[in-house]
Amino acid sequence: MKTSALGRIALAAGVAALTAGTLPATAHADDSKVERKTLPVMVEFSDASFQDADAVKAGTPDTYFGTGKDSLASFFTEVSRGQYTTVPAVEEGVVGPVTLPMTAAGCDHNRINTLTREALAAQGLVMGEDYESLSVIFPAQKTGCAWAGLGSVPGPYTWINLYGTAGGLGVLGHEFGHNLGLGHQGRSMCTDGDLVDCTSNGTSAKSLMGGGGPAAGFSAPEMIRAGWLSGSEAVEVDASGTYTLRSLHGAGEGTRALDIPMGEDRLVVEYRHAAGTLDGAIEGVHAYRVPKGAYGSSALIDMTEANKPVANDAATDADAITAVTDTASKVSVAVVSSGGGKATVKVSLDGEKLTAAPSAGKTADANPAPAPEHTGSDTDAGDGAADATEVRSGGSAPAEDTTDLAATGGGSNTVPLAATGTLLVAAGAGALVMMRRRRRA
Repeated sequence: MKTSALGRIALAAGVAALTAGTLPATAHADDSKVERKTLPVMVEFSDASFQDADAVKAGTPDTYFGTGKDSLASFFTEVSRGQYTTVPAVEEGVVGPVTLPMTAAGCDHNRINTLTREALAAQGLVMGEDYESLSVIFPAQKTGCAWAGLGSVPGPYTWINLYGTAGGLGVLGHEFGHNLGLGHQGRSMCTDGDLVDCTSNGTSAKSLMGGGGPAAGFSAPEMIRAGWLSGSEAVEVDASGTYTLRSLHGAGEGTRALDIPMGEDRLVVEYRHAAGTLDGAIEGVHAYRVPKGAYGSSALIDMTEANKPVANDAATDADAITAVTDTASKVSVAVVSSGGGKATVKVSLDGEKLTAAPSAGKTADANPAPAPEHTGSDTDAGDGAADATEVRSGGSAPAEDTTDLAATGGGSNTVPLAATGTLLVAAGAGALVMMRRRRRA
């Protein structure tokens, strides 16, 4: 076996970062922790302002940078195991309110972005010098936005429609996940046990980028995309064998993911178990298809009949695998044992069809499944992440520069499938998920 090349999986650092719109974050002195200088800015419009601007300004720094478990900084510090966090770009933690010379109607995110950066530049705050991420917060009245949050994929920009703050970290963390290059994680139904014949159906409940909410953190392929699994933690499997996995978000050392070749795609296998504030309702071995090496566009593999409806309404461990096979690439995976903080998995790359050991069973989970944040549609939800954003940094951004975006939340329950992108409909909570996909070369 060999270990993953960090250069292949690291988060878009360095190369053409400024022109691609993914600004390099500031490394801590010991180079073991990335601190992303983030600037939340409250903006108002000529015809719409915050009902209580003082309250928003007082609460925003804690929402982004507080020490409580529900802050953006705390979430990223925990999920990355100390390798990544957000830090305030200004001492006050937030700038504004700034009144933009535009009306609210139309929800023109490009113009909001352009005018906000111009207003900041007038105050001496320049993208790339004084801050690395710009998060615009604005009142919902009169905008007509169909989303609660919007983020460049990847890139330095997020837009938070104030009514989306009811979703708290679920919205904010999700949009900053898009900034890392993560798309909406979908779910691939493969109920006959063979990965050759699968159907895209709903979203994954095993990631904040699907329907799992903040308590699910990120999945193994997303952790690989972000560069948060070292080479020895994300093992590229190049030979049949038996492997031991420790929990993805747990402390200590050891292998946390198997990265297995599967034709043009990859198969990533992880073990999930409660750790800190994460995975309290998740247990077992899970598998993901990674299309053509795009780790930010992975989809959860679900082998169960129970979870066949679009809504993730089965028990939380229903989609933990015991065995999966891809006859086309002659790959087979079987769980030998699972539970108590570790799992043993057997992998075959030579066509041998493996079956789960009698002792492999799933660990019972008394906690009910969390209500999904997004439920998606029968479109390919996991295809939204791009390798380079079209959002450019610094100066005034042309309108066409922020097309590679992903949105979360909203007041609509349905929306038509547009010819220019993939739109995911979220039911139940009245949240709309919208993904505008860029064309791959």
